[in-house]
Amino acid sequence: MLLHHFFIYTTPEKFEETAAWYLKALAPLNYVEIMRIPGKVAMDDNGSPELWVCTKEDVGKESTHFAFKAKDQKAVQAFHAAGVEAGGKCNGAPGPRPQYSPTYYAAFVLDPIGNNIEGVCFTTTDE
Repeated sequence: MLLHHFFIYTTPEKFEETAAWYLKALAPLNYVEIMRIPGKVAMDDNGSPELWVCTKEDVGKESTHFAFKAKDQKAVQAFHAAGVEAGGKCNGAPGPRPQYSPTYYAAFVLDPIGNNIEGVCFTTTDE
């Protein structure tokens, strides 16, 4: 990941649900929990605490969009299936997105607090 770390804030009431959703949805992309302290859980695909889900009392109504790199189309499809199975809402089935690039293949899922989470790979062939 090019970012060093980022936080996703959720209310204390939605913390466990949101953390569990990210762990399940991102499992196909090799993300695992690597640290947990009260009100915070860190996860990543390489052992460094890059993605944090944290509690915050005053969470705004704005949603955020970010994309996770996947190694191939199968990983994008697995991310989408895992995200929906974990309780997320489909916001775009896996498929090509030629409006972005001829090789852009992505899927979108809304997390439990409404953020638009994307799994994406760049490929020229069906896998």
